[in-house]
Amino acid sequence: MTPYEATAWQESWDRQQEAFMPDREHRFATLLDAVEAVADSATPRLLDLAGGTGSISLRALARLPQAQLTLADIDPVLLGIAEASLAGRATVVRADLRDPRWSSALPHSGYDAVFTATALHWLPPDRVTALYAEIRQILRPGGLFVNADHMPDDGLPTLSERLADWATSRRATRYQAGAVLSWPDWWAHVAADPTLGPLAEQRQRIYPAEHRQEWLPPATWHLDALRAAGFGEVGTLWRGGTDAAVAALA
Repeated sequence: MTPYEATAWQESWDRQQEAFMPDREHRFATLLDAVEAVADSATPRLLDLAGGTGSISLRALARLPQAQLTLADIDPVLLGIAEASLAGRATVVRADLRDPRWSSALPHSGYDAVFTATALHWLPPDRVTALYAEIRQILRPGGLFVNADHMPDDGLPTLSERLADWATSRRATRYQAGAVLSWPDWWAHVAADPTLGPLAEQRQRIYPAEHRQEWLPPATWHLDALRAAGFGEVGTLWRGGTDAAVAALA
C-alpha cells in the first residue's frame, strides 16, 4: 500500500467513524491531554490498545513525536492500514484481547499510558474485568489508562434513549444523502480493494459471524471494575451524550 493509499483509507475510516461519533475529535483531544499530562519522560511509552487503523496513534505522535508507541489489534484489515499509515513510527502488533496472554505480544511493559476507544464493548463483562487488571500490570507506577466508549449515564435512562434515537436518525440521513459511507458500505469497499480484500478474507475467519455490540454498561460499572482491578485514582474524564471516557491511575 502506497503512502497516498494509506492516507486515503485512513481518511475514509475516520469519516465513517465520525458518522457514529460526531464528537470523536473532541474525545481524542481530551484523552491525549491526559496522556501528555502524565508523559514525564522525553520518550514516553504509549500503548494504543485495540488501536484499529491508528487514528489515535497518529494524533498521539503529532503531539509526542519521540514517543515509543505500540499499537495492538487483531483485525488484519485495520492492522494493514495502521502499518502503512504509521510507516515505521510505531510498533504494530497482533494481539487478541480475548486471550489473557495478549500482553506477551508487546515489545515491553512499564507503559506511561494505555488508551483505547470504542473497542472494549465487543468483549463480555468478565473479560473486561480481567483485562483491566492485566492493563494495570503493564503500566508503570502512576501510569494512566483511559477507555473511551459507549457508556450511558445510568442516572439519565430516558434522556440517554432519546439521545441514541436522535443520533441514529441523523446518521441515517447522512447515509441516505451519500455524505458518508455506512459501516457495511465501508467494508464492501475494503472487500473490493486488491490490497485489503485478501486481508478482509482473513478477517472473516477471525469473525465468522459479525460481532454485535450487545453489552453497553454505564460508566459507573467501568469505574467499579477499575477500582476492583487495583487502580488508585478512578474517574470520568469526558462525557458526550451516551459516550464517556473513564480514566485511572496505576
